[in-house]
Amino acid sequence: MVGQPSSSSKLNRPVPRPSPTPSSSAEVNEKRPNTQIGSPQAKTQHRKNDTGDIVEEIIATIQNLKGGLQTYPIRDLVRHAQAFGPYLRNQRPSLETNQIRKFLDAVNQIKAKSLKGNSFAEIEVDIVLLKPKLAYSAARQSAIKALSKVISEAIDKVTTVEDFKRLVQLLEAIIAYHKAEGGK
Repeated sequence: MVGQPSSSSKLNRPVPRPSPTPSSSAEVNEKRPNTQIGSPQAKTQHRKNDTGDIVEEIIATIQNLKGGLQTYPIRDLVRHAQAFGPYLRNQRPSLETNQIRKFLDAVNQIKAKSLKGNSFAEIEVDIVLLKPKLAYSAARQSAIKALSKVISEAIDKVTTVEDFKRLVQLLEAIIAYHKAEGGK
């Protein structure tokens, strides 16, 4: 069989494939990263999508609360903290707990006063003065700016001891998720 190609040469020859035709314009415009589900790249891409606008989402949620901060649904608070903690850890420069130690100490002092049964009027000044402490820290360390924006907005919604307790819960949840992500 001199004129016919052997069966082994047929196997080695590339088979031409028709180019796929998109069924809609959405498929033409869709760009998917070449990552497998569960891969580190896919997790990073997912994390970027989840946290890219987390600061704005938290601020909008707080601004839209009807009433004080105590009306912030606890499940939303935890979900936001769960996304915001890693966001703070992954930004450059990374937020470190020692950068906000003075602020945390001030919050804990106010918390101790509120636990002693002090009225809101007795701790209100201390709560409002947390904002300048945050602004000062944010001016010194750029990593604190996002946290400062969120907590300052939350402080504006604190008008009762119950609101302050929710502020403490928010801050503690953010710090906990920041630590869980490997923050120092």
